[in-house]
Amino acid sequence: MTVHTDESMQRPMQLGALNIPNILTYRRIAAAPLVGATYYIPGNWGPWIAFSIFIVASITDYFDGYLARAWQQQSALGRMLDPIADKLLVSVAILVLAVDGMFDGTSFWAAVIILMREIFVSGLREFLAELRVSVPVTRLAKWKTTMQLIAVAALLIAPALQGARQGFIINLGLTFFWATAIVTLYTGYDYFRAGLKHLVDEPR
Repeated sequence: MTVHTDESMQRPMQLGALNIPNILTYRRIAAAPLVGATYYIPGNWGPWIAFSIFIVASITDYFDGYLARAWQQQSALGRMLDPIADKLLVSVAILVLAVDGMFDGTSFWAAVIILMREIFVSGLREFLAELRVSVPVTRLAKWKTTMQLIAVAALLIAPALQGARQGFIINLGLTFFWATAIVTLYTGYDYFRAGLKHLVDEPR
């Protein structure tokens, strides 16, 4: 009797973990190391493959949330893994580009700002989650994410191009990258300000 009850309780959890929105999130997590691995394939194929994987994975970032809401398949697991998948995908891509020498001079600091903000916001969200406090994603933060994806995608494909097209795409990518870094500073401060009262009011 006890075994039957345990199985009946576990079944909804298993079905929730394997719904389509969560499967899309799992694939986005798996795409992160694939972007890094394929980028270094010799010739132009590497950047093209990495770029394609990154684009497809970025598109699923929209669809997993949309489908979860449309099909009423939102879950605690999905809410936890979705931002992790986003950060893994972008962080791995930025590190790959940095190793490849795409960020020279001041552009390197834009990458540092973006990565520091991602770590900071993740830590803040984790702390506030323990207090059962939710920090909603702002519209500006969503625009930041869009600019960031455009920047990274452009810089991933740039090595596969030649001549004027390559220079244009690199400049475009770096422009969006710096715009992302600037917006990142503001949204990071915005999140900190939203959580500050909970940090100050924390019982000792």
